[in-house]
Amino acid sequence: MSASPEHLYKAWTKQFDRWFAAPETVSMEGSVNTPFFFETRHEGQRYPHYGRFLSLEQDRLVEMTWVTGAGGTKGAETVVRVELETRGSDTLLRLTHAGFPDEESKDQHEQAWPMVLEQLEKVLAAE
Repeated sequence: MSASPEHLYKAWTKQFDRWFAAPETVSMEGSVNTPFFFETRHEGQRYPHYGRFLSLEQDRLVEMTWVTGAGGTKGAETVVRVELETRGSDTLLRLTHAGFPDEESKDQHEQAWPMVLEQLEKVLAAE
């Protein structure tokens, strides 16, 4: 990604409403063991997401639980891990999402994350 680790870390811990969540739906402090909540909206439907931060290393690591309703993780608590590493003038962002209740949920997220990360790249590039 072309954004710095600092900007990416901030986006993942304090600014979900700038690139992922629906406006005015985010409750997020960005510190370990604090819960978060936000909604996404697609084709008139609301999709709540919630969890808590498990591990944070400034500008290097964000690890959080991730729960969505019927469509996403089907209520199962999964774990998202985002690792950030400087690579020249860019940042390598490695996202791992584990603990899905079934293959369907895993496949849906595997297809969705690239689009979500593309949106993050666009928003941060416009700064």
